[in-house]
Amino acid sequence: MKPYRVLVAEDFLMSRQFIGDVIASSEDFELAGSFPDAGSAVDYVSKRYVDLAILDIVMQSGQSGLSAAQRIKDIRPETKILMITSMPEVTYIDRARKIGVESFWYKDIQEQPILEVMRRTMGGESVYPDSPPVIKLGNAVSTEFTEKEIEVLRELTDGASNKEIAEKLGTKERTVKLHITNMLQKTGFRSRLELAVKARTGGLVIPD
Repeated sequence: MKPYRVLVAEDFLMSRQFIGDVIASSEDFELAGSFPDAGSAVDYVSKRYVDLAILDIVMQSGQSGLSAAQRIKDIRPETKILMITSMPEVTYIDRARKIGVESFWYKDIQEQPILEVMRRTMGGESVYPDSPPVIKLGNAVSTEFTEKEIEVLRELTDGASNKEIAEKLGTKERTVKLHITNMLQKTGFRSRLELAVKARTGGLVIPD
C-alpha cells in the first residue's frame, strides 16, 4: 500500500521539523508539503491531493488553522484533518468538531504520540482529548468559569466595552458587569485589564 500523503502547516520551525521527522520515521506516511502558514496549506490542497492535513490552530501570520480546516473540508471533504495546538482555549475542541475535523492533539500534553494519533485517524477513528487542559488564572482554575463568563471574557480580551459586549452577546450591560465582577472575585485580580491580559497570555481565551 502506498504511504499516506501528509501536509503540515505549523509556524514554529522546530515543531514543523519535529512533525516532518515523525513522518519520515514511518513507512505509513510521506510528507507531501510543509508550510509556516495556513493559507499556503489551503492553496496546496486546492491543487494537489493529500490524505491528511496537520494544522496548527494559532499562527503568527494571523491566519487560523480552524478557518483553514473549514476551507480544506469545503475543497476536499475526503481529506482527514488533525488539529494541533499548545493553547488551552476552551472552545477549540468544540469548534473543531463542528467543522468536521477528525482528530485533535495538544502539543504540550501529548497524551498519545502524534504518530499514533495519525495512524488511528487514517484508520477511521476520531481521536480527541476529553477536555481542554485545566489552567490556573489567578486564584481560580479554568473549570470554575461558566460558559457565559467565558463568552464575556473573550470579548473583554478583545478590548470591548461593557456596552459593546452586551450588544454582541444580546444581554444587558449590568449582566456583563456582574460576570466581570464575579470573575475578578474568583481570580483575585484587581482590574478588568489584568483579567483580560492574564486570560489572553495564559491562552484561556484567544479572540479570532
